[in-house]
Amino acid sequence: MKHLFVYIFSYNWLKIFFMLKSNEIKFIKSLYLKKNRDENSLFIVEGEKIVSELINSDFVIDKVYATEACYDLYSSKIKEEILFKITQKELSRISNLKSPNNVLAIVKKKNIELDYDKIQGLTLVLDNINDPGNFGTIIRSCNWFNIKSIICSDNTVDLYNSKVIQSSMGSLFRVDIFYTNLVDFFEKCSDNFHVYGAVLEGQDSKTVNVKPNSLLIIGNESHGISDALKQFIDTKITIKKFSDQIDSLNAATATSILLYEFSK
Repeated sequence: MKHLFVYIFSYNWLKIFFMLKSNEIKFIKSLYLKKNRDENSLFIVEGEKIVSELINSDFVIDKVYATEACYDLYSSKIKEEILFKITQKELSRISNLKSPNNVLAIVKKKNIELDYDKIQGLTLVLDNINDPGNFGTIIRSCNWFNIKSIICSDNTVDLYNSKVIQSSMGSLFRVDIFYTNLVDFFEKCSDNFHVYGAVLEGQDSKTVNVKPNSLLIIGNESHGISDALKQFIDTKITIKKFSDQIDSLNAATATSILLYEFSK
């Protein structure tokens, strides 16, 4: 009877505390690189808040690793076969955060094709946004102002970059984001939309009478909107400057201000 008790205890202990193997740790950490995310069609989400947002989305979860601090929270929401309890030490071995936040999920990338007929209202177009923090903040702002879609140039930073995910605070699960050749995109649909371009010299954004179906282009942090796209702009707009001591605004800040002006 004593041996039976030890056996049951040991079995339950193994079930509760999952020990990561070295090859699994290596694979998980490889997903912090874009080429490996693309190859495996997987990406990583970290932190209690963002994983909670993930669970409420239509993204497909592959695996979840949670510490004892929040394991019970997810046990009723995630299938048992893909939920693993690990120690904080184990989490730190696979996390990309300086202070790992109790849970890490591996998620399947969503492949959705751009449907031109479904682009309605105000849509944001990002031209070569390179900074992950900027991109994540822009996604969050779009979610706040109920922008349904973002169209990105092929050279815009990867949506599934860990810094993009962290700075979006879960908003990437509620905004449709597409990557495409922007010249081809505008050639196909610019006649059906009024195209606004954010530039340093243009009409004051406060005075713009926004058209029902519009595209708003935000350019690269350093170089602005590329020359190839300027031909498609119907109205150049700018944010009025109140100081001569600064040349430009951060791309994410400028986007948030313009979305606010356009939403009024």
